[in-house]
Amino acid sequence: MESPRDSDELGVEVDVTLVRRLLEMQFPQWAGLFLAPVDCGGIDNRTFHLGTEMSVRLPSAPRYGAQVEKEQRWLPKLAPFLPLLVPQPLALGMPALGYPLCWSVYGWIEGETATMERIADAREFAAALAGFLEALHRIESAGGPPPGTHNFLRGGPLASYDGELREATATLHGQIDTNAVTRGWEAALEASWRGTPVWVHGDISPANLLVRDGRLRAVIDFGCLGVGDPACDLTIAWTLFAKESRAVFRAALSLDVETWARARGWALWKAVTTFAENQRTRPAEAARARRVIEAVLGDQGDEG
Repeated sequence: MESPRDSDELGVEVDVTLVRRLLEMQFPQWAGLFLAPVDCGGIDNRTFHLGTEMSVRLPSAPRYGAQVEKEQRWLPKLAPFLPLLVPQPLALGMPALGYPLCWSVYGWIEGETATMERIADAREFAAALAGFLEALHRIESAGGPPPGTHNFLRGGPLASYDGELREATATLHGQIDTNAVTRGWEAALEASWRGTPVWVHGDISPANLLVRDGRLRAVIDFGCLGVGDPACDLTIAWTLFAKESRAVFRAALSLDVETWARARGWALWKAVTTFAENQRTRPAEAARARRVIEAVLGDQGDEG
């Protein structure tokens, strides 16, 4: 659901009426097709099902606008090297009718967002996701976009979020083990990265993994795509996987101890700040974040 803040930033409500008018103006061949909002369409974009084989995605705020051109440019180059389906850009829409940003038409990928209840075999799922990431990290990254505002510094240094993490940790004193969080965070900061930049998805979360017939079928939403440190792509180890599937995921990836330490830092940053932000207004979201914090702190790991 669109927040008032995003609507204010855009200056226009993104709904079926607007999208239909944009299609009529720019892609009239599709304007008469079925059009409806997608359930759980995400925060960064408003997503609509178009016909039976397409989707329309419009950034929900200006800060997401740069992601459109990036996906249009790079997804067709990456897709042939990847073992799972990824979004296929079909057309690039331009600002019009008061909507100020570029937008995209994609091929539709059938599937449901990943939950443990929908996954037939968690270990098989973990191995498949690790295989996807290994393939992504092997693709030549020269010329790819480095971390920046376009992807909220995914693949960049954790230190960029140091102040935010410490401030959020302080507000949660007595609710989580703040000493353990600080130790884990500082260990992540000390595990510096000196590798060659690789492609990173930047937001490997259950909402961006599609399951069909119990198996991982597709990885979607490449708005945080960039080249840099792969650690940011590993937080799924604690946000979705349990002990056994986490071990499979870890073993299937050729990454060192320092990378996993930084991955814990990324997971702690997201979970701690989410908990602090939502503890009074969205208790279910805060509870999920607390579980991630506990999973990270309770996992000493076997990497190396």
